[in-house]
Amino acid sequence: MVSESVLTAGAPRFAVVELGLFERDVRLRLPFRFGAFTLTGCPQAFARVRIRLEDGREGRGVAAELLAPKWFDKTPGRSNDDNIAQLRTSLAIAADRYAAATATTAFGLHADGYRDQMRDGAARDLNPLVAGYGPALLDKAVLDALCRATGTRVADAVARNLPGVAVTDLTPDLAPYDLDGFLASLRMSPSIQVRHTVGLADPIAGGGAVDDGLPNTLAEVIDAYGHRAFKLKLGGEVASDVARLREVASVLDRIGDPYRVTLDGNEQYDEMAGVEALLDEVAGHAELGRLNDSILFVEQPIAREATFETDVSTLRLDKALLIDEADDTLDAFPRARELGYRGVSSKSCKGLYKSLLNAARCRCWNGEGGDRCFMSAEDLSCQAGLAVQQDTALAALIGLDHVERNGHHYVDGMGGAPRPEQAEFLAAHSDMYHEAGNIVRVTIRDGRMALGSLDRVGFATSATPDFAAMRPIPGTEWSSG
Repeated sequence: MVSESVLTAGAPRFAVVELGLFERDVRLRLPFRFGAFTLTGCPQAFARVRIRLEDGREGRGVAAELLAPKWFDKTPGRSNDDNIAQLRTSLAIAADRYAAATATTAFGLHADGYRDQMRDGAARDLNPLVAGYGPALLDKAVLDALCRATGTRVADAVARNLPGVAVTDLTPDLAPYDLDGFLASLRMSPSIQVRHTVGLADPIAGGGAVDDGLPNTLAEVIDAYGHRAFKLKLGGEVASDVARLREVASVLDRIGDPYRVTLDGNEQYDEMAGVEALLDEVAGHAELGRLNDSILFVEQPIAREATFETDVSTLRLDKALLIDEADDTLDAFPRARELGYRGVSSKSCKGLYKSLLNAARCRCWNGEGGDRCFMSAEDLSCQAGLAVQQDTALAALIGLDHVERNGHHYVDGMGGAPRPEQAEFLAAHSDMYHEAGNIVRVTIRDGRMALGSLDRVGFATSATPDFAAMRPIPGTEWSSG
Protein backbone atom coordinates (compact mmCIF):
# COMPACT_ATOMS: atom_id res chain seq x y z
CA MET A 1 0.00 0.00 0.00
CA VAL A 2 1.40 3.40 -1.01
CA SER A 3 1.38 5.95 1.77
CA GLU A 4 -0.83 8.95 1.06
CA SER A 5 2.07 11.29 1.80
CA VAL A 6 3.80 10.05 -1.34
CA LEU A 7 0.78 10.53 -3.61
CA THR A 8 0.49 14.03 -5.06
CA ALA A 9 -2.47 15.73 -6.69
CA GLY A 10 -2.47 15.50 -10.49
CA ALA A 11 -0.02 12.60 -10.67
CA PRO A 12 -1.63 9.67 -12.52
CA ARG A 13 -2.04 6.45 -10.53
CA PHE A 14 -1.58 3.12 -12.18
CA ALA A 15 -1.03 -0.62 -11.80
CA VAL A 16 1.90 -2.55 -13.22
CA VAL A 17 0.42 -5.22 -15.50
CA GLU A 18 3.56 -6.58 -17.13
CA LEU A 19 7.24 -6.63 -16.25
CA GLY A 20 10.26 -8.40 -17.68
CA LEU A 21 14.04 -8.19 -17.30
CA PHE A 22 16.52 -9.33 -19.92
CA GLU A 23 20.22 -9.10 -20.71
CA ARG A 24 22.83 -9.48 -23.42
CA ASP A 25 26.60 -9.42 -23.39
CA VAL A 26 28.77 -6.40 -24.12
CA ARG A 27 32.41 -6.72 -25.15
CA LEU A 28 34.78 -3.77 -24.92
CA ARG A 29 36.99 -2.81 -27.85
CA LEU A 30 39.51 -1.32 -25.41
CA PRO A 31 40.17 -2.35 -21.80
CA PHE A 32 38.77 0.21 -19.35
CA ARG A 33 40.87 0.52 -16.20
CA PHE A 34 39.37 2.43 -13.29
CA GLY A 35 40.87 2.16 -9.84
CA ALA A 36 42.49 -1.23 -9.42
CA PHE A 37 40.16 -2.99 -11.88
CA THR A 38 40.17 -3.40 -15.65
CA LEU A 39 36.87 -4.07 -17.40
CA THR A 40 36.81 -6.03 -20.67
CA GLY A 41 33.15 -7.03 -20.84
CA CYS A 42 29.94 -7.67 -18.91
CA PRO A 43 26.19 -8.04 -19.53
CA GLN A 44 23.75 -5.19 -20.08
CA ALA A 45 20.37 -5.41 -18.37
CA PHE A 46 17.12 -4.33 -20.06
CA ALA A 47 13.74 -3.69 -18.44
CA ARG A 48 10.33 -3.78 -20.11
CA VAL A 49 7.15 -2.78 -18.29
CA ARG A 50 3.51 -2.13 -19.08
CA ILE A 51 1.32 0.00 -16.83
CA ARG A 52 -2.43 0.66 -16.82
CA LEU A 53 -3.74 4.00 -15.59
CA GLU A 54 -6.91 4.23 -13.55
CA ASP A 55 -8.75 5.56 -16.61
CA GLY A 56 -7.74 2.49 -18.63
CA ARG A 57 -4.96 4.01 -20.72
CA GLU A 58 -1.85 1.85 -21.02
CA GLY A 59 1.80 2.53 -21.71
CA ARG A 60 4.85 0.39 -22.35
CA GLY A 61 8.26 1.49 -21.18
CA VAL A 62 11.85 0.33 -21.58
CA ALA A 63 15.23 1.04 -20.02
CA ALA A 64 18.77 -0.34 -19.99
CA GLU A 65 21.80 -0.29 -17.70
CA LEU A 66 25.15 -2.07 -17.66
CA LEU A 67 25.61 -4.82 -15.05
CA ALA A 68 29.03 -3.40 -14.27
CA PRO A 69 31.27 -5.26 -11.80
CA LYS A 70 33.73 -3.66 -9.37
CA TRP A 71 32.01 -0.30 -9.01
CA PHE A 72 28.87 -0.90 -6.96
CA ASP A 73 30.75 -3.29 -4.65
CA LYS A 74 34.55 -3.39 -4.45
CA THR A 75 34.76 -5.92 -1.61
CA PRO A 76 38.04 -7.87 -1.98
CA GLY A 77 37.54 -11.52 -2.81
CA ARG A 78 34.32 -11.02 -4.76
CA SER A 79 34.64 -11.93 -8.43
CA ASN A 80 33.10 -10.21 -11.42
CA ASP A 81 30.48 -12.95 -11.53
CA ASP A 82 29.74 -12.36 -7.84
CA ASN A 83 29.20 -8.64 -8.48
CA ILE A 84 26.96 -9.28 -11.49
CA ALA A 85 24.93 -11.79 -9.47
CA GLN A 86 24.45 -9.13 -6.78
CA LEU A 87 23.01 -6.70 -9.31
CA ARG A 88 20.67 -9.39 -10.67
CA THR A 89 19.51 -10.02 -7.12
CA SER A 90 18.78 -6.32 -6.66
CA LEU A 91 16.74 -6.39 -9.86
CA ALA A 92 14.78 -9.45 -8.70
CA ILE A 93 13.96 -7.82 -5.34
CA ALA A 94 12.70 -4.69 -7.06
CA ALA A 95 10.81 -6.63 -9.75
CA ASP A 96 8.80 -8.54 -7.14
CA ARG A 97 7.68 -5.32 -5.51
CA TYR A 98 7.04 -3.35 -8.70
CA ALA A 99 5.01 -6.21 -10.20
CA ALA A 100 2.64 -6.06 -7.24
CA ALA A 101 2.07 -2.31 -7.53
CA THR A 102 -1.49 -1.00 -7.77
CA ALA A 103 -3.00 2.49 -7.34
CA THR A 104 0.39 4.17 -7.20
CA THR A 105 2.28 7.01 -8.83
CA ALA A 106 5.68 6.63 -10.49
CA PHE A 107 7.46 8.33 -7.60
CA GLY A 108 5.23 6.64 -5.05
CA LEU A 109 6.30 3.29 -6.43
CA HIS A 110 9.91 4.28 -5.83
CA ALA A 111 9.62 6.07 -2.50
CA ASP A 112 7.10 3.90 -0.71
CA GLY A 113 9.25 0.81 -1.16
CA TYR A 114 12.63 2.47 -0.70
CA ARG A 115 13.25 1.25 2.84
CA ASP A 116 11.98 -2.25 2.00
CA GLN A 117 14.41 -2.42 -0.92
CA MET A 118 17.31 -1.36 1.29
CA ARG A 119 16.28 -3.81 4.05
CA ASP A 120 15.78 -6.76 1.71
CA GLY A 121 19.04 -5.96 -0.05
CA ALA A 122 20.94 -5.84 3.24
CA ALA A 123 19.45 -9.22 4.19
CA ARG A 124 21.10 -10.59 1.03
CA ASP A 125 24.42 -8.89 1.77
CA LEU A 126 23.89 -6.11 -0.78
CA ASN A 127 25.30 -2.71 0.08
CA PRO A 128 22.98 0.29 -0.46
CA LEU A 129 24.50 1.16 -3.84
CA VAL A 130 23.82 -2.37 -5.13
CA ALA A 131 20.37 -2.50 -3.51
CA GLY A 132 19.41 0.74 -5.25
CA TYR A 133 20.35 -0.55 -8.70
CA GLY A 134 17.14 -2.53 -9.23
CA PRO A 135 14.73 0.34 -8.61
CA ALA A 136 16.97 2.69 -10.61
CA LEU A 137 16.55 0.59 -13.75
CA LEU A 138 12.84 -0.06 -13.26
CA ASP A 139 12.05 3.58 -12.46
CA LYS A 140 13.35 4.60 -15.88
CA ALA A 141 11.15 2.04 -17.62
CA VAL A 142 8.12 3.05 -15.54
CA LEU A 143 8.64 6.74 -16.35
CA ASP A 144 8.91 5.85 -20.04
CA ALA A 145 5.63 3.90 -19.78
CA LEU A 146 3.95 6.82 -17.97
CA CYS A 147 5.06 9.27 -20.64
CA ARG A 148 3.69 7.01 -23.38
CA ALA A 149 0.40 6.38 -21.59
CA THR A 150 -0.15 10.13 -21.27
CA GLY A 151 1.37 11.11 -24.65
CA THR A 152 3.98 13.26 -22.91
CA ARG A 153 7.62 14.12 -23.49
CA VAL A 154 9.81 13.47 -20.46
CA ALA A 155 10.70 17.15 -20.02
CA ASP A 156 7.03 18.08 -19.93
CA ALA A 157 6.22 15.14 -17.65
CA VAL A 158 8.79 16.33 -15.12
CA ALA A 159 7.78 19.98 -15.43
CA ARG A 160 4.13 19.01 -14.75
CA ASN A 161 5.31 16.54 -12.08
CA LEU A 162 3.38 13.64 -13.58
CA PRO A 163 5.61 11.20 -11.65
CA GLY A 164 4.36 12.78 -8.41
CA VAL A 165 7.77 13.65 -6.95
CA ALA A 166 7.20 14.85 -3.40
CA VAL A 167 9.00 15.66 -0.17
CA THR A 168 8.73 12.67 2.16
CA ASP A 169 10.34 11.53 5.38
CA LEU A 170 13.16 10.24 3.16
CA THR A 171 14.14 13.84 2.32
CA PRO A 172 12.99 15.98 5.27
CA ASP A 173 15.62 18.62 4.50
CA LEU A 174 13.57 19.63 1.43
CA ALA A 175 10.37 20.20 3.42
CA PRO A 176 10.39 24.03 3.18
CA TYR A 177 11.34 24.04 -0.51
CA ASP A 178 8.96 24.59 -3.47
CA LEU A 179 9.71 21.29 -5.19
CA ASP A 180 6.92 21.67 -7.75
CA GLY A 181 8.25 25.10 -8.67
CA PHE A 182 11.72 23.70 -9.14
CA LEU A 183 10.48 20.87 -11.38
CA ALA A 184 8.40 23.32 -13.42
CA SER A 185 11.54 25.35 -14.13
CA LEU A 186 13.47 22.49 -15.73
CA ARG A 187 14.05 22.42 -19.48
CA MET A 188 16.04 19.97 -21.59
CA SER A 189 18.79 21.64 -23.61
CA PRO A 190 19.15 20.70 -27.30
CA SER A 191 22.79 19.62 -26.92
CA ILE A 192 25.39 18.94 -24.25
CA GLN A 193 29.16 19.01 -23.99
CA VAL A 194 30.80 15.59 -23.69
CA ARG A 195 33.53 15.04 -21.10
CA HIS A 196 35.89 12.33 -22.35
CA THR A 197 37.17 9.71 -19.92
CA VAL A 198 40.89 8.94 -19.85
CA GLY A 199 41.20 5.54 -18.19
CA LEU A 200 44.36 4.38 -16.49
CA ALA A 201 45.11 1.92 -19.32
CA ASP A 202 44.34 4.33 -22.15
CA PRO A 203 47.21 5.27 -24.47
CA ILE A 204 47.86 9.00 -24.49
CA ALA A 205 49.76 9.56 -27.73
CA GLY A 206 51.51 7.48 -30.37
CA GLY A 207 49.86 4.41 -31.83
CA GLY A 208 46.89 2.36 -30.68
CA ALA A 209 46.42 -1.39 -30.47
CA VAL A 210 42.95 -1.60 -32.07
CA ASP A 211 42.46 -1.03 -35.79
CA ASP A 212 38.69 -0.59 -36.16
CA GLY A 213 38.45 2.91 -37.54
CA LEU A 214 37.85 4.47 -34.12
CA PRO A 215 40.35 6.59 -32.19
CA ASN A 216 42.57 4.85 -29.64
CA THR A 217 44.83 7.43 -28.06
CA LEU A 218 43.82 10.61 -26.28
CA ALA A 219 45.37 12.65 -29.09
CA GLU A 220 43.30 10.74 -31.68
CA VAL A 221 40.13 11.18 -29.61
CA ILE A 222 40.57 14.95 -29.50
CA ASP A 223 41.17 15.09 -33.25
CA ALA A 224 38.13 12.88 -33.98
CA TYR A 225 35.57 14.35 -31.59
CA GLY A 226 36.80 17.85 -30.75
CA HIS A 227 36.57 17.37 -26.98
CA ARG A 228 37.27 20.29 -24.67
CA ALA A 229 36.30 18.54 -21.41
CA PHE A 230 37.98 15.51 -19.85
CA LYS A 231 37.72 13.17 -16.89
CA LEU A 232 41.08 11.80 -15.73
CA LYS A 233 41.24 8.62 -13.67
CA LEU A 234 43.60 8.48 -10.68
CA GLY A 235 45.33 5.39 -9.32
CA GLY A 236 45.82 6.36 -5.68
CA GLU A 237 49.61 6.83 -5.64
CA VAL A 238 50.88 10.40 -5.81
CA ALA A 239 54.05 9.93 -7.85
CA SER A 240 52.49 7.73 -10.52
CA ASP A 241 49.38 9.92 -10.72
CA VAL A 242 51.47 13.05 -11.20
CA ALA A 243 53.52 11.33 -13.90
CA ARG A 244 50.32 10.25 -15.65
CA LEU A 245 48.86 13.77 -15.44
CA ARG A 246 52.02 15.24 -16.92
CA GLU A 247 51.69 12.86 -19.87
CA VAL A 248 48.03 13.80 -20.29
CA ALA A 249 48.80 17.53 -20.01
CA SER A 250 51.36 17.27 -22.79
CA VAL A 251 48.46 16.42 -25.12
CA LEU A 252 45.72 18.61 -23.63
CA ASP A 253 47.92 21.70 -23.72
CA ARG A 254 48.05 21.46 -27.51
CA ILE A 255 44.38 22.50 -27.54
CA GLY A 256 44.10 26.16 -28.44
CA ASP A 257 40.76 26.67 -26.72
CA PRO A 258 40.23 26.55 -22.95
CA TYR A 259 39.57 23.05 -21.66
CA ARG A 260 38.02 21.62 -18.49
CA VAL A 261 39.20 18.69 -16.39
CA THR A 262 37.84 16.59 -13.54
CA LEU A 263 39.89 14.12 -11.51
CA ASP A 264 38.33 10.82 -10.45
CA GLY A 265 39.88 8.94 -7.54
CA ASN A 266 37.46 5.97 -7.67
CA GLU A 267 38.07 5.47 -3.90
CA GLN A 268 41.75 4.69 -4.50
CA TYR A 269 43.41 7.04 -2.00
CA ASP A 270 43.70 5.64 1.54
CA GLU A 271 43.18 8.99 3.23
CA MET A 272 42.69 12.66 2.47
CA ALA A 273 46.33 13.43 3.29
CA GLY A 274 47.24 11.70 0.05
CA VAL A 275 44.76 13.83 -1.86
CA GLU A 276 46.23 16.98 -0.33
CA ALA A 277 49.71 15.81 -1.35
CA LEU A 278 48.54 15.09 -4.90
CA LEU A 279 46.96 18.52 -5.35
CA ASP A 280 50.07 20.19 -3.90
CA GLU A 281 52.25 18.30 -6.36
CA VAL A 282 50.02 19.19 -9.29
CA ALA A 283 50.02 22.86 -8.29
CA GLY A 284 53.82 22.79 -7.89
CA HIS A 285 54.67 21.53 -11.38
CA ALA A 286 55.04 24.29 -13.96
CA GLU A 287 54.13 21.92 -16.81
CA LEU A 288 50.85 21.15 -15.04
CA GLY A 289 49.91 24.80 -14.59
CA ARG A 290 47.27 24.93 -17.30
CA LEU A 291 45.79 21.58 -16.32
CA ASN A 292 45.69 22.59 -12.67
CA ASP A 293 43.86 25.81 -13.51
CA SER A 294 41.35 23.75 -15.51
CA ILE A 295 40.37 21.32 -12.71
CA LEU A 296 36.69 21.67 -11.80
CA PHE A 297 36.59 19.19 -8.93
CA VAL A 298 37.99 15.94 -7.53
CA GLU A 299 35.57 13.02 -7.53
CA GLN A 300 35.41 10.41 -4.75
CA PRO A 301 39.13 10.27 -3.91
CA ILE A 302 38.77 8.05 -0.80
CA ALA A 303 36.71 4.98 0.11
CA ARG A 304 32.97 5.52 0.42
CA GLU A 305 33.02 4.38 4.05
CA ALA A 306 35.77 6.87 4.94
CA THR A 307 33.91 9.74 3.28
CA PHE A 308 31.74 10.31 6.32
CA GLU A 309 34.60 9.95 8.80
CA THR A 310 36.60 13.04 7.75
CA ASP A 311 35.57 16.70 7.89
CA VAL A 312 37.19 17.87 4.65
CA SER A 313 36.17 21.48 5.31
CA THR A 314 39.13 21.70 7.69
CA LEU A 315 41.65 20.58 5.06
CA ARG A 316 43.89 22.72 2.89
CA LEU A 317 42.28 22.02 -0.48
CA ASP A 318 41.82 24.46 -3.36
CA LYS A 319 39.58 22.14 -5.39
CA ALA A 320 35.99 21.19 -4.69
CA LEU A 321 35.23 17.59 -3.74
CA LEU A 322 32.37 15.52 -5.14
CA ILE A 323 30.92 12.24 -3.88
CA ASP A 324 30.07 9.39 -6.24
CA GLU A 325 30.32 5.90 -4.75
CA ALA A 326 29.54 7.42 -1.34
CA ASP A 327 26.21 8.66 -2.73
CA ASP A 328 24.51 5.40 -1.82
CA THR A 329 21.38 6.62 0.01
CA LEU A 330 18.90 9.46 -0.40
CA ASP A 331 20.45 11.35 2.53
CA ALA A 332 24.10 10.90 1.52
CA PHE A 333 24.51 14.30 -0.16
CA PRO A 334 23.25 16.36 2.80
CA ARG A 335 25.49 14.37 5.15
CA ALA A 336 28.50 14.88 2.88
CA ARG A 337 27.76 18.59 2.57
CA GLU A 338 27.98 18.95 6.33
CA LEU A 339 31.53 17.60 6.08
CA GLY A 340 32.65 20.00 3.36
CA TYR A 341 31.84 18.13 0.16
CA ARG A 342 30.18 20.40 -2.37
CA GLY A 343 29.25 18.12 -5.23
CA VAL A 344 27.39 14.92 -6.01
CA SER A 345 27.18 12.88 -9.20
CA SER A 346 24.14 12.22 -11.33
CA LYS A 347 24.03 8.66 -12.66
CA SER A 348 20.86 6.96 -13.79
CA CYS A 349 22.20 3.69 -12.35
CA LYS A 350 21.85 5.36 -8.92
CA GLY A 351 18.32 6.55 -9.63
CA LEU A 352 16.68 9.33 -11.62
CA TYR A 353 14.70 10.53 -8.59
CA LYS A 354 17.88 10.83 -6.57
CA SER A 355 19.27 13.09 -9.31
CA LEU A 356 16.13 15.25 -9.37
CA LEU A 357 16.06 15.58 -5.57
CA ASN A 358 19.78 16.37 -5.36
CA ALA A 359 19.39 18.98 -8.10
CA ALA A 360 16.61 20.56 -6.05
CA ARG A 361 18.90 20.56 -3.02
CA CYS A 362 21.60 22.42 -4.94
CA ARG A 363 19.11 25.04 -6.09
CA CYS A 364 17.77 25.41 -2.55
CA TRP A 365 21.14 25.55 -0.79
CA ASN A 366 22.71 27.90 -3.33
CA GLY A 367 19.82 30.31 -2.79
CA GLU A 368 20.77 30.45 0.87
CA GLY A 369 24.33 31.60 0.16
CA GLY A 370 27.58 30.05 1.32
CA ASP A 371 29.74 27.64 -0.67
CA ARG A 372 28.14 26.75 -3.99
CA CYS A 373 26.92 23.17 -4.26
CA PHE A 374 26.78 21.45 -7.62
CA MET A 375 26.04 18.28 -9.53
CA SER A 376 28.02 16.61 -12.28
CA ALA A 377 26.89 13.93 -14.72
CA GLU A 378 29.11 10.86 -14.57
CA ASP A 379 29.11 7.70 -16.67
CA LEU A 380 29.28 3.98 -16.02
CA SER A 381 30.01 3.01 -19.63
CA CYS A 382 26.44 3.77 -20.72
CA GLN A 383 25.86 1.91 -23.97
CA ALA A 384 24.57 3.37 -27.22
CA GLY A 385 20.80 3.09 -27.33
CA LEU A 386 18.50 3.31 -24.33
CA ALA A 387 21.16 3.70 -21.64
CA VAL A 388 23.09 6.60 -23.13
CA GLN A 389 19.91 8.36 -24.30
CA GLN A 390 18.07 8.27 -20.97
CA ASP A 391 21.11 9.09 -18.85
CA THR A 392 22.12 12.00 -21.09
CA ALA A 393 18.55 13.32 -21.16
CA LEU A 394 18.49 13.25 -17.35
CA ALA A 395 21.72 15.25 -17.18
CA ALA A 396 20.43 17.81 -19.67
CA LEU A 397 17.09 18.05 -17.89
CA ILE A 398 18.58 18.94 -14.51
CA GLY A 399 20.56 21.72 -16.14
CA LEU A 400 24.07 20.27 -16.44
CA ASP A 401 26.14 21.64 -19.31
CA HIS A 402 28.56 18.72 -19.62
CA VAL A 403 28.38 14.98 -19.12
CA GLU A 404 30.99 12.27 -18.90
CA ARG A 405 30.46 9.82 -21.77
CA ASN A 406 32.76 6.83 -22.19
CA GLY A 407 30.70 3.92 -23.56
CA HIS A 408 31.23 5.04 -27.17
CA HIS A 409 35.01 4.96 -26.63
CA TYR A 410 35.34 1.59 -24.93
CA VAL A 411 32.61 -0.22 -26.91
CA ASP A 412 32.13 -0.10 -30.69
CA GLY A 413 28.71 1.49 -30.85
CA MET A 414 25.69 -0.79 -31.18
CA GLY A 415 27.74 -3.57 -32.75
CA GLY A 416 26.39 -6.11 -30.25
CA ALA A 417 22.77 -5.45 -31.21
CA PRO A 418 20.92 -7.03 -34.17
CA ARG A 419 21.08 -5.02 -37.38
CA PRO A 420 17.33 -4.19 -37.45
CA GLU A 421 17.59 -2.78 -33.92
CA GLN A 422 20.55 -0.63 -34.91
CA ALA A 423 18.66 0.62 -37.96
CA GLU A 424 15.62 1.53 -35.85
CA PHE A 425 17.67 3.60 -33.41
CA LEU A 426 19.53 5.31 -36.26
CA ALA A 427 16.29 6.22 -38.00
CA ALA A 428 14.65 7.49 -34.80
CA HIS A 429 17.68 9.40 -33.49
CA SER A 430 19.73 10.39 -36.52
CA ASP A 431 21.14 13.41 -34.67
CA MET A 432 22.69 11.14 -32.01
CA TYR A 433 23.99 8.34 -34.23
CA HIS A 434 25.63 7.67 -37.55
CA GLU A 435 26.52 4.48 -39.40
CA ALA A 436 30.11 3.53 -40.19
CA GLY A 437 31.41 0.11 -41.15
CA ASN A 438 27.87 -1.34 -40.85
CA ILE A 439 27.77 -0.35 -37.18
CA VAL A 440 25.63 2.41 -35.67
CA ARG A 441 27.79 4.64 -33.48
CA VAL A 442 27.34 7.68 -31.25
CA THR A 443 27.89 11.03 -32.98
CA ILE A 444 30.02 13.67 -31.25
CA ARG A 445 30.88 16.87 -33.12
CA ASP A 446 32.94 19.73 -31.71
CA GLY A 447 32.85 17.92 -28.38
CA ARG A 448 29.04 17.94 -28.16
CA MET A 449 26.12 15.54 -28.51
CA ALA A 450 22.87 16.69 -30.12
CA LEU A 451 19.78 15.80 -28.08
CA GLY A 452 16.91 17.14 -30.17
CA SER A 453 15.51 13.73 -31.09
CA LEU A 454 15.22 12.79 -27.40
CA ASP A 455 12.58 15.46 -26.86
CA ARG A 456 9.64 13.36 -28.05
CA VAL A 457 6.88 11.34 -26.40
CA GLY A 458 8.47 8.88 -23.97
CA PHE A 459 11.59 8.92 -21.86
CA ALA A 460 14.24 9.91 -24.40
CA THR A 461 13.62 7.13 -26.92
CA SER A 462 11.52 6.63 -30.02
CA ALA A 463 13.03 3.19 -30.67
CA THR A 464 12.72 -0.15 -28.87
CA PRO A 465 15.43 -2.81 -28.46
CA ASP A 466 14.95 -6.32 -29.80
CA PHE A 467 14.00 -8.27 -26.67
CA ALA A 468 13.69 -11.49 -28.69
CA ALA A 469 17.46 -11.32 -29.22
CA MET A 470 18.15 -11.26 -25.46
CA ARG A 471 18.06 -13.84 -22.70
CA PRO A 472 15.55 -13.39 -19.86
CA ILE A 473 16.95 -12.90 -16.38
CA PRO A 474 15.51 -15.95 -14.55
CA GLY A 475 12.60 -15.31 -12.23
CA THR A 476 11.94 -11.74 -13.35
CA GLU A 477 9.14 -12.11 -15.91
CA TRP A 478 5.59 -11.38 -14.73
CA SER A 479 2.25 -10.52 -16.31
CA SER A 480 -1.33 -10.11 -15.10
CA GLY A 481 -2.65 -10.29 -18.67
